[in-house]
Amino acid sequence: MTEPTEPMEPGPRPDAARPDAPHPDSAAGPSQPREADRLRAILRSPGYLKALAFSAFVGIPVSLVAFWFLAGLHALEHAVWVSLPHAMGRDAPPWWWPLPLLLIAGVIVALVVTHLPGAGGHIPAAGLSAGGSPPAALPGVLIAAAAGLPLGAVLGPEAPLIALGGGLALLLRDLTRAPTSPMTTALLGAAGAGAAIAAIFGNPLVAAVLLIEVAGVGGPELFAVMLPALLSSGIGSLVFTGFGRWTGLGTGKLGLKVAGAPPRLDAGDVLWAVVIAVGCALLMRPVLFMARRVSVFVSRSTLPRTVVCALGAAACTALYALITGRSSAEAALSGQATLAQLAADPHAWGIGALIAVLLFKGVAYALCLGSLRGGPIFPALFLGAAAGVLVAPLPGLGVAPAMAAGMAATAVSVMRLPVSSVVLVILLLGSSAMMPVAILAAVIAFVITELLPELPPLPTPAPRPGPPANAEAGRGP
Repeated sequence: MTEPTEPMEPGPRPDAARPDAPHPDSAAGPSQPREADRLRAILRSPGYLKALAFSAFVGIPVSLVAFWFLAGLHALEHAVWVSLPHAMGRDAPPWWWPLPLLLIAGVIVALVVTHLPGAGGHIPAAGLSAGGSPPAALPGVLIAAAAGLPLGAVLGPEAPLIALGGGLALLLRDLTRAPTSPMTTALLGAAGAGAAIAAIFGNPLVAAVLLIEVAGVGGPELFAVMLPALLSSGIGSLVFTGFGRWTGLGTGKLGLKVAGAPPRLDAGDVLWAVVIAVGCALLMRPVLFMARRVSVFVSRSTLPRTVVCALGAAACTALYALITGRSSAEAALSGQATLAQLAADPHAWGIGALIAVLLFKGVAYALCLGSLRGGPIFPALFLGAAAGVLVAPLPGLGVAPAMAAGMAATAVSVMRLPVSSVVLVILLLGSSAMMPVAILAAVIAFVITELLPELPPLPTPAPRPGPPANAEAGRGP
């Protein structure tokens, strides 16, 4: 891991004849050669090269475990929410279906938190973590995820996967008796987490970008420099594309021609994207505030209060089904499958159903963030997509730009990772045509989120048996 960059202050180079003498490399800045030498020294160190080689080996078993973990969660979810209701002669789960399921999930997760090392992973309201869990905490992480996610918890599998991937990498290091040092621990934890994230998103670039931002490499200065660059690139893309359409002139493109015309951005899409970003950032704030309060509430008496919060989330999803006549699965679970259905046929959702799913899934999401175990990404993406579809009938606004802006805004409001949010949205949409709108919405929502008052603090974890977690807390809500 590279050390923090030193401030680039003007000063004499050690090889200069005079303090004010020009040097051929002076335009590059005096600190860059020192940084380059430092990087070469790190790359040439035996410990780093061994950790790099071991990371290549770690990616194979971690990816296999991540695959079967995700496949198992999907099979359990399908059995509980599709196969079992069909066996009972129902086309969809009854409205009360989430109540017994989340009751069971709350009890199991509470027992894991109170009795197993690692407490089943970190509280989802804290955001994402850059590293994995210690090997002793892996059973608790697996049990909590398997008990909560398929049974209706409004959370995603990404946080357990990060903990699982990093923990497996450290376990393999211990089993092979590889050298242990703070550097190898950090590198292998990141390598395992990256392999696991790439498995769920199907893209190694997403894993790299996400881990860079979660780890906070470069500190606040990275975000301060990155936001103007991100925003100017998005605005520049809009201007460049607009001039190409208005003038009919071409400059040559570095890209591939894909069958099917991508949706086109208009001025209305860009203007509404600003409004959507502001609205989503402000609407997600009470969700995150409630999640923090729930986490403090649960910490004072974990077992009964975790069950109460799980039942509260179940009541929200049951009420959604009872009021709308639609499946309770739309308001429960991570929203990953429902997001695909929403994108494929947004007109199948009426205004009432969209408002109801935003309300009831939003409250259930806040309760699960503060009490159960899982990741915050997929429910946030679904809420943003639903908000985009809800406002898409506005004049001058299309469905695709509205969804892109909504997903980028809610994702960055929850994760506070602007570049990762844009990359995730573009990956989900399968086209870069909406990238300028996603960038604009992500930057605006990020700035608003950072300027709003601080959220309530998370509870201090109580000491419990087992080795302490070595994962460094990442940026989160």
